[in-house]
Order: sequence, then structure tokens, then C-alpha cells
Amino acid sequence: MAPAYDHVPPRPRTSPVTSTYRDPAAPLDARVHDLLARMTLREKVGQLNQRMYGWDAYRRTPGGGFELTDALRAETDRFAGLGALYGLQRADAWSGVTHGNGPGAEDAAALADLVQRHVVESSRLGIPALFVEEVPHGLMALDGTVLPVNLAVGTTWDPELYGRAAAHAAAELRARGGHVALVSALDIARDPRWGRTEECFGEDPYLAARLTEALVHGMQGSGERFAPDKAPVVLKHFAGQGATVGGRNSAESELGLRELHEIHLPAARAGVRAGAAAVMAAYNEVDGMPCSGNRALLTELLREEWGFEGLVMADGLAVDRLARITGDTVSAGALALNSGVDLSLWDEGFTRLEEAVERGLVKETVLDAAVARVLRLKFRLGLFDRQGTTPPAPTGGKDLSLSLARAAVTLLTNDGTLPVGPQVSRIAVLGPQSATISHQLGDYTAPQPVGAGSSVLDALRRLAPPGLDIRHARGCALTGDDLSGIPEAVAAAAASDLAVLVLGGSSARTPDTDFAANGAALNAVSEMTCGEGVDLAGLRLGAAQYTLLDAVVATGTPTAVVLIQGRPHVVPDTPGALLTAWYPGPWGGEAIAEVVLGLAEPCGRLPVSVPRSATQLPVYYNHKDTEYGGYVDADAGPLFSFGHGLSYTSFRYGPPSTDGRTVTLDVTNTGERYGRSVVQVYLRRLIATSWPRTLELCAFEGVGLAAGERRAVTLTLDGELTGLVELRVAESARAALTAVPVRLDLRS
Repeated sequence: MAPAYDHVPPRPRTSPVTSTYRDPAAPLDARVHDLLARMTLREKVGQLNQRMYGWDAYRRTPGGGFELTDALRAETDRFAGLGALYGLQRADAWSGVTHGNGPGAEDAAALADLVQRHVVESSRLGIPALFVEEVPHGLMALDGTVLPVNLAVGTTWDPELYGRAAAHAAAELRARGGHVALVSALDIARDPRWGRTEECFGEDPYLAARLTEALVHGMQGSGERFAPDKAPVVLKHFAGQGATVGGRNSAESELGLRELHEIHLPAARAGVRAGAAAVMAAYNEVDGMPCSGNRALLTELLREEWGFEGLVMADGLAVDRLARITGDTVSAGALALNSGVDLSLWDEGFTRLEEAVERGLVKETVLDAAVARVLRLKFRLGLFDRQGTTPPAPTGGKDLSLSLARAAVTLLTNDGTLPVGPQVSRIAVLGPQSATISHQLGDYTAPQPVGAGSSVLDALRRLAPPGLDIRHARGCALTGDDLSGIPEAVAAAAASDLAVLVLGGSSARTPDTDFAANGAALNAVSEMTCGEGVDLAGLRLGAAQYTLLDAVVATGTPTAVVLIQGRPHVVPDTPGALLTAWYPGPWGGEAIAEVVLGLAEPCGRLPVSVPRSATQLPVYYNHKDTEYGGYVDADAGPLFSFGHGLSYTSFRYGPPSTDGRTVTLDVTNTGERYGRSVVQVYLRRLIATSWPRTLELCAFEGVGLAAGERRAVTLTLDGELTGLVELRVAESARAALTAVPVRLDLRS
């Protein structure tokens, strides 16, 4: 492996070897203070900027190597160095990086080394740059391991498994010379019309908090300094971005402080307590002030009340948007810095902070504090000290991705159609999602090598027992109303013992997508129905998909419908079986096929409520405990509730008992095969300081049991839980409404 430049030369041109900041044995704070005292105002400002797109920093040479661009040289000349560089390894339709012109697993570290050497040589004090990369569901780079999206992770209800996957993603990032991981974790899915629903762990703050903790521990590890295979994580987006009005991306939010604190801040609080190195300020506003200029949020709450000492990064071009409030980009940059932003992304405002200081808009001490946080992160990463090569690339990425996908497949209904029994000798695999891999992947995914992954059709053909005939017809596209392929699909279904109909949506971008300056899609192209910038007024699938579904069901052939999607779509209540898999990744087709054939158990539990239609939104379970009546013309409740998921076996819960901080009960597998139940503990506040919610998830535990096995399960309640409450143990939020309550008095 080519060496990646994770260190600076031992003796920069003007820095004596005895400088405190050069001494690896010196305390971090002393090193930061020493280096900061040596810097000019211009150099300080440079540390707070990541102005250019990383893919503009290099180009492929005819010989297959890389060379640096004039754009990179101009950027490093501007501030005599470089604070941070975004997306050096990003590959997608927006960046235009493909396997033909971008860095792959074999040469990414060498490219990082080349760029870092130039940055250090351009810096009077030899200060290296932070390389910041997107890691939304695995490293967004060529040959990176693609994981199922966050909504699928939420469906696993398995923080330990997710923590291992996050650790793998961090190790891949560091093995390629990258440093900092941008990871969606804090957005709560309150409106499935929002195209970024796939990036959320779900609608519940407690579930999101536990998974955010697992993310931070898995990626960062423990200790003041980061191990060579660990990466500081930037948790995004802070805060309330999932509450935008109408499910429209970057729209205004109508959040009271209690809603903000009860629903949208617990995951961030958990991440900060777990030691997250950084957070990203969201695009949305809270009470009229955009998050990137919101001092009450970024300084008074995050730093002063929560004690957060890490870095705050602005989202792309969010600082310059503040000019609508301040009047120009200089004062916009000053507002963001004074509010608590340390590092900008592509903005002009932060490049003019020297002018802001000179005009008295920002005190240099405020700027110094931000620079110190940037430098401290670089010292924690060992960028000034670490010699030699980057750590080796981790192995086992496919197994982790497949394990997450297996754990996320959710059985919503089943009349005995699944799993496939011995009476089935011919299966028709139908639908626009049946033979594709690209539409199994979420937004923010790099181009995949040919042959990587497995579609549902491929996996069924490979895993089917001898003698089971598999036939295929696509039927229709994901979008549009072309019905010409439906007769072929109907004929295949009619001639089979079982139809597996694979429907859904897609976040796959193509080169003809038009992009905003921050990378959001401006238009939905091809079969794209989800992702950043792709919001829906309704939640219906493409029109032809419903026609195909009706036609296949009308044949009378038992039908298993599989939904591969990034948000809940509206599906009619049909006989047979219904599975959902939220963008399960390249090997999601294999996970689905295993469940269909009975080779694996359906273990997923919904992290979001599934509505009957968009007209009844919102349908999240933890609404306020008021007279939540129905409509005259429709049911107000969800089609499938939060926490719902079926198994191929059955479970019985014994009566719960509590000692005040734990809940214990017996769980028995009363069926004939192994299965995993997710024990869910909900609370209902009987007396509260503000109007209580109907239910709140407060603990959960996944329990795998063999047929006939019984086990005592103990769940620990949050130590900060107070008040007079009822606890209800159930397998879903809907079931908890009728579960026998256990009263608990935590007033003291």
C-alpha cells in the first residue's frame, strides 16, 4: 500500500524542532496554545475554511496517477495552507467522479498523501489539513463498503451490530487517508414526505439516541487521541431538520422549545455524552433563526449547558444564507462565528473573517477559540506526529452489510404465504425492483463496480433448493404509467405457485440530474423518488406499480409483496404477505431472498409508523395525549404502527415486574422455529410538568430464542426518568396501548 501523509515533515522551514506544538509528549492544550500563538490572523482564518470541493483538487494523469490542480494551489496560496478539504474521495453523479477518473481502494491513500504534502509545504508552520468525507451509510468513495441506510439501521433495533458496522466504516476512511466522517444521525423522521427520511433512524428520539451512541462509540473508540483506525464523527444535523413544514427539504420549521427538547434533541444529547467530536449545524431555522446563526442553540445550549467542547461545522453554504439577515456575507460570517460555528463549508463569509475582525464584527479572541478547536482535533488525530503508512484496510465489510440487511427485513403481514413451503415448485419473481441492485442503495452512494451485490432475483435463483423453478418478468418501471410489460408478468404469475412482487422507490441519481450548489437534487430524474431534494406531496408509488399489483393479485396466485424503499409508501391492504426493506444495500437482495425462502428469520421492527395516506399525516405514535379522534372520512391511525414486525414463530411475554430502575419479564418462544423478538418498554406519564405524550419508548432489548426456549429479560430504565408513570411492555406501540400497565413512582 502506498504511504498516506498522516504527518508533517519533522522540520518545517520556519518552525524550530523544539517548538512545544512539535512535541508529541506535550499536553494537547499546550500544543494548541503554542501553535495558535505563532499564527497570523490570515493563517487563523484559513483554518476555519473548507472552501473547495475535494474532487477539484486533483486529476488523473495519462499514466494513471494523480496530479494536483491549479485550483488547489490557489486555495492553499489564499491562506498559506488549508484548514480542511471536503470530499477528496467523494464519488457520485454530482462530483462526476467515476471508476475511470477517481481514486479507488488501491490508490486513494496515495492521493491523500499527495494533497497533504502540498498543504503542509504551503503552510509556514507545517499545519496539515483535515480530510472530511461523507459516511452516510458507509464511506462514500469508490470501492467503499455500502451499508443499508439509517432507516434500515433503525429497523434492526440493534445498536451493538450497528456499532460494529460504524467501526468498519471508520477504518475504511482512515485506511484511505481520510480523517473526519460526516454521518446523518440526529434528524427525526416526523414526515415521510421528506426525501431525506431514509437518513433518519426513525421517528422516535429514544431509539435514535441509542443508535447515535453506538455510532459514536463504534467510529471514534475511546480516549483523548484517536486510534489509527478510528475517525472523529460529525453528527448531522443539529437540530430539528426533520421537522420542516410540509416535508419540504430545508423549509422552515414550526418548533416550540418543548417539542425541540423532547423529540429533536435527545439523539444529539446522547451523541455529545458519548464523546462526539463534532456536530453540523442544520439548514433549518428554530424560532426564526437559522441554526448556523443560532447562538442560543450552538453556544448557550450545546456548549454552556451540555458542556460540549468539540467542533461545530456549518452545512454547505448555510453561512452565506445568513446574509438575508445581516445584509452581506462579511457580517453573515461574523454572525455564524459569534453564534458558535467553527468551520464553514464552501461559504464566502468565513473567507472574509479577517475583514470582520478589522471591522469590529468579531473579536479575535472568539476567532482564536474556533481555531483552537480545529487545531485540537488535528492533534487528537495525530496529524502532526504519526509517521509511516495508513492502517491496513479492514475486511468483512460485505458480511457486516449483509448482517444489517438481514436484521432489517420486516414482515408486516403474512397469511401463511411465507416462508416458501415444499408445496411451491414454481415462483414468479416480478416487479421493477426484482432484478436491480442500484435501486437497493440509498442517496449519497458512490458508483458501484460491475457485479457487486445481489438483486432479489439473483439471490432467489442462487439460494432456491433444487427443483424450484424461478421465472422473471419486470412488469413495469418504478415511475410512469407504461403498462406494456404487465401482461407478461401476469402470465408468469398465473403459471406459478407463488408470486414474489418486488416494488418500491429509488434514490439513484444519474449524470443528467441537475444539482444545487450544495449537491441536493434539483430535479428527480429517471426512476428517482427519494433522497435529498426529492420530496413528495403524496406517498404513492408510481402509477403502473399499483396496476401491476392489482393484476398479479387478481390471478389468484398467492402473492408476497416486497417493498424496497427509502420512506414509507402507501400500499393497499392485499392478501398474502408484505415485507419491507428500507434500501438494504448491495446485498439486500440476498437478505430478502433468505427471508422469503425461510433460510433466515424476519427480525425487523418498524422504526416509523406507516400511514394509510399522506392526507392523514402526521401519524407518529408519540403524539400528545389529547382526544386524538379519527376523521369522518378516514381512519386517523397508521396502517402499521411504530415497533410492528412479525416473525415466523410466536412469542409469549410474562407479566413484567420492576424494582424502580429495571423491568424484568419472561419471554418464551411458543413456536416451532428460532426467532428474535424485540421487547419494547413504553411509558405513559400520569403527572408531568407539560402536557404528556400518549406513549414514549423508554427501553428495548432484542431477544433471540430457539423453539420452546424461555428466558428472563431485564431492561434498564434511564436514570434521569422521573415522575409518576405507567410502564407497558409490548411488541409494538399499538400493542402497548392495551398492555397491562405497571405503575412506577419515581418522584423523590
